[in-house]
Amino acid sequence: MPAKPIAFSTPATATPWQRWVVFSPFGRIVFFAALYLVLIKLLSMGVDAMGIVGPGVPRLTRAFGILAVQLIPSVLAYTVLVKAIERRPMDELAAHDAPTLGLAGLVLGALLMSAVVFVLWLAGSYHITGTDPSVNWLPAVLTTGLGAGIGEEIVTRGVLFRAVEEGLGTWWALGVSALFFGAAHIFNPGATLWSSLAIAIEAGVLLALLYHVTRSLWPCIGLHAAWNVMQGTVYGIPVSGTEAHGWLVSTRSGPDWLSGGVFGAEASVVALTLCSACSVLLLIVALRRGSIVRPAWRRRHIVAT
Repeated sequence: MPAKPIAFSTPATATPWQRWVVFSPFGRIVFFAALYLVLIKLLSMGVDAMGIVGPGVPRLTRAFGILAVQLIPSVLAYTVLVKAIERRPMDELAAHDAPTLGLAGLVLGALLMSAVVFVLWLAGSYHITGTDPSVNWLPAVLTTGLGAGIGEEIVTRGVLFRAVEEGLGTWWALGVSALFFGAAHIFNPGATLWSSLAIAIEAGVLLALLYHVTRSLWPCIGLHAAWNVMQGTVYGIPVSGTEAHGWLVSTRSGPDWLSGGVFGAEASVVALTLCSACSVLLLIVALRRGSIVRPAWRRRHIVAT
């Protein structure tokens, strides 16, 4: 059974200033963002000082340094937010859900990316030119898979979507978190306004709805990680513009709207269409359950009457 839609409620004993500054959705987003950015700065300085991400460093060593910067700030800041400010169990990251919901997300992500590549192949856009069994896959799995999956899902779905949904309702939360997720990729190599919009719709909406339906971050983490790993490490397609060396050596041809261009398959209408279809299915589930959260002021009005 999914957890309750609203994970946190302002304590009845909170003073007016605490309600606005400490416990409000906006206040908690600001608190998390400030702590997260400070921790990222400190971790980045520490990693740089140890010299484990600079030129000439072995790829695996560099990957562990990047992974630390990806995971420690997000996990630590989120733990402080949930345990010290919200003072509740971290049900959305419950360990007992990792083997089930996490695995389901991994399978879904792998199948979804494989479906995208299959359609591109059928359309004559994706071409396999060989294989590279000796590819060094572990660094990419650690950073683009594990690091991006956990770190980005905590920030975007665990904090932003959850807090905005609590205050403004599900529809606003979908829009805000999806646009944020797309905008966060605008500075990636080869990014365009189209690629960011595509990611906002295909991944931002899909992952937010997946969290909304399950009330767990594990399936989101699994899907995100598997999507990246399959795209880059298996199929040899750039991941959000980042060059990838996969087990399959591949090229893509055709117009950018089909192939995704230098940004990768995420900027293809194929990925946009297939992911949007999955989002529609999840939205139907949410509507049938009646789980769409109303804005806070409408919930209070219903309770009062």
